[in-house]
Amino acid sequence: MIRRSAAALSASLLSIALSACATPAPPPPGEPGPVAPAPAPAAETPAAPAAPALLPKVPQPPERPVAPPSVTDPAIPREQRIDAFVEYTATTYGVDRAQIRSVLAQAEKKQSIIDAMNRPAEAVRKWHEYRSIFLNDARIDGGIAFYDANRVALERVAADTGVPAEMIVAIIGVETSYGRITGSFRVVDALYTLAFDYPKRAPFFAGELAQLFALKKEEPQLDLLALKGSYAGAMGLGQFMPSSYRLWAKDGDGDGRRDLLTHLPDVFASIANYFVVHGWERGAPVVARATRDPGAEDFVPENWDPVYPLADLAARGYRPQPGQPVAEGATLLTLDGDAGKEYWLAYRNFYVITRYNRSPMYSLAVHQLAQAIRAGAGPGQ
Repeated sequence: MIRRSAAALSASLLSIALSACATPAPPPPGEPGPVAPAPAPAAETPAAPAAPALLPKVPQPPERPVAPPSVTDPAIPREQRIDAFVEYTATTYGVDRAQIRSVLAQAEKKQSIIDAMNRPAEAVRKWHEYRSIFLNDARIDGGIAFYDANRVALERVAADTGVPAEMIVAIIGVETSYGRITGSFRVVDALYTLAFDYPKRAPFFAGELAQLFALKKEEPQLDLLALKGSYAGAMGLGQFMPSSYRLWAKDGDGDGRRDLLTHLPDVFASIANYFVVHGWERGAPVVARATRDPGAEDFVPENWDPVYPLADLAARGYRPQPGQPVAEGATLLTLDGDAGKEYWLAYRNFYVITRYNRSPMYSLAVHQLAQAIRAGAGPGQ
């Protein structure tokens, strides 16, 4: 929602020729054995080409804490898990137990939240369908207007952090339509539901519920029972989860608090800081449109770490189209576009966008929206 360019590793392949020899039968007793001829030189076989060494992964901050099994094991009765949650949160973050119990007593389980978690847009739409949600005239024009209205503050943050102003605007545009749709669920209901009634993600969401109480301790102006957000518990113009809010939100104008709900200086600084912490590289490209050689085999990387040298991807049959940007390392992204398969080389900064939302379609949509906003907003006065 890091750091330095990864140096390419080098590898050498050492070929070792092994010769096979037959063992002769022993001579009859009393007869000298034959003199063994000198072994013939072993035939040299061509060495297999060395596989290019993978590049180092982009360094990341420590994983955010998750709640322990005593809180999240569905085999444990629900009320017992809630008791364990109160103890975990009070012990870990120093929050008053009575306050935790008071808020939880007013939280509500919402089946609509579970239903929404089970059908995210990325899981049911192809790229060309997903893209049209965010790459349309209304979203682009809204981004240009938002950029123009906040140009001075945005470009100050961009100069300080290296995160382009249009990227910050695109995040806000994709997440909340520039602040118009920030979520209608109570955050405490969302996290309460997912912590205690959504077992497959309970460790994460129970951890986030605990972080929400810790956030309240640090930002006392927040009203936990009034706070609204997404069905997953994200809040504010940039849709920060409670742990992201606590760890990476910034006071953008020095007023002594971090308000990501309505205060734009804090929102801009916090989104940029999220990118910096997760490895954004100033001035580096995000993606390149790629071509696939005829006969190239399908290649599906395990994740979005940009660890493949471009030479390795070219050897697999994937290379940047002419005029596209290049970077030290990449991974391959294959999507269903309007005209068939699209191939993209995804670089370090693309990986950073996926730290904000793990969907590669989300990340490419943010990038393309940012490009459209930049083209429309033009240079400053």
